[in-house]
Amino acid sequence: MTDVCLVIGAGAGIGGNVAKRFASEGYHAALCRRSDQAGLDKMVADIEEAGGSASGHLLNAVDEGAIEQLIDDIEADIGPINVVIYNLGAQIGNRAVADTPIKTFELGWRMGTLAVFRIAQKLFPKMEERGGGALLVTSATSAMRGNAGQSSHAAAMGGRRMLCQTLNAEFAPKNIHIAHILIDGAVNAPDTLGKLLGKERFEKMLDVMGNGKDQVMEPTAIADTYYHIAHQHRSAWTFELDMRPFTTNAWWNHPLDL
Repeated sequence: MTDVCLVIGAGAGIGGNVAKRFASEGYHAALCRRSDQAGLDKMVADIEEAGGSASGHLLNAVDEGAIEQLIDDIEADIGPINVVIYNLGAQIGNRAVADTPIKTFELGWRMGTLAVFRIAQKLFPKMEERGGGALLVTSATSAMRGNAGQSSHAAAMGGRRMLCQTLNAEFAPKNIHIAHILIDGAVNAPDTLGKLLGKERFEKMLDVMGNGKDQVMEPTAIADTYYHIAHQHRSAWTFELDMRPFTTNAWWNHPLDL
């Protein structure tokens, strides 16, 4: 049966490019996103046109039972899920505490932390029975440092990091590789950062920092690192890694009022 790389949060940035990278190496890429069937279909078509194998799945990761059913369906219809890329964000923008409804705060936790736990609870017993697997979790600067206006996101990402550490402590000895990958910089991702900044600001950023200047993180380069981590020798597994452009100060060198 075909080995499957399940990508949850398969947009045009990191998720879609990681899916393409794994598909180019012989995996079936199961791409999942909440909406935009046309965009999902295009990514699947691109992979297939390049000679790879892929499928698209609409998924609302906070719906009760949705992740669990997706895992069952993929394993029954396509093959064993050997690698999961959890690339779903939990960013709701800058909001003061007074302007953050409890439901909105909770939604960040459900996307940022609870969904990762649900994947582990459902899939890790299967991976353990098969002899191993990998879960690579995209994270953000907010997992390491909270800023004003980021209460929901920081809590979700901080919880994501601690959950990954805990999962690693329990399941790494069972040959399941958990990696927490912190993206500490702007990514050339039109359907995530592009929407957050708005079309005009995003294009200006690319003009000033991108287009060969390499000051914006390129998803294809990020995807190479994800593939490498998923295939490390287990005597030298990476648990936590952070990436940023060569000109960008690391999160710990930034003033706290950015």
